[in-house]
Amino acid sequence: MRAKKSLGQHFLKSERALRTMVEAGKVTKEDTVLEIGPGRGVLTEKLLAVGCQVIAVEKDDGLFELLEQKFAKEIASSKLTLIHDDILNFKLKIENYKLIANIPYNITGAILKKFLGADCQPERIILLVQKEVAERIIARDKKESILSISVKAYGTPRYVETVKAGSFAPVPKVDSGIIVIENISKAFFQDIAEAVDTPCLRVERGVFEMVRAGFKSKRKKLSSNLSTIFSKDEVKKVFKTLNLDENIRAEDVGTQTWQKLAQNLVV
Repeated sequence: MRAKKSLGQHFLKSERALRTMVEAGKVTKEDTVLEIGPGRGVLTEKLLAVGCQVIAVEKDDGLFELLEQKFAKEIASSKLTLIHDDILNFKLKIENYKLIANIPYNITGAILKKFLGADCQPERIILLVQKEVAERIIARDKKESILSISVKAYGTPRYVETVKAGSFAPVPKVDSGIIVIENISKAFFQDIAEAVDTPCLRVERGVFEMVRAGFKSKRKKLSSNLSTIFSKDEVKKVFKTLNLDENIRAEDVGTQTWQKLAQNLVV
């Protein structure tokens, strides 16, 4: 079955990469694993071999039928739950699960937002994504971005290894990278909410509004960017309280400093 360009399909064929993803997930037979876009089922096979419970969500009609036939025995025994749906529309009704998947490049951000921000967050995420995106998530160049801060506010991302373009069929134009996100929680926002006595959901929204503003103009100072949504005097006062350099840029600010800024600016 040919890959569909419209769905961003690139089927992984590297045994090493498949093995690494399962190992990075620290999967045991007691686990429940959610797999996004199982495709031809190569990762599904590796997960089932461990003995865990697998929930696989496949959007493609043809691949869904192929998977139904290929894993008829596992579906009948309830080791595999196969769902025909778009993962971005999928209603999460599970708890205590791990997310492990080779996902389409074009929905990486949407998937991270959906699962990291969910009420029932996965305990661990292992994703195979575009290498450049993986490096931005961990801020490999020591420069933060909206993406890296958005992930680090929920957990600890780690780059596992590079997967060469030739490991896929069809071959994409760029290499990919396996990333792990651990220690997933909403503690970052809960701590702020308690400090300012504000509902956590409101804090969460306020933090991301502040972060987006902070990165709005890359060449401008963070204080100038933040002054577009907060008063200039208020920003100046908070920078002085936190002993922050007024010339610092958003890309040089880590999550702990963003948390302190939020405690003083987000209400």
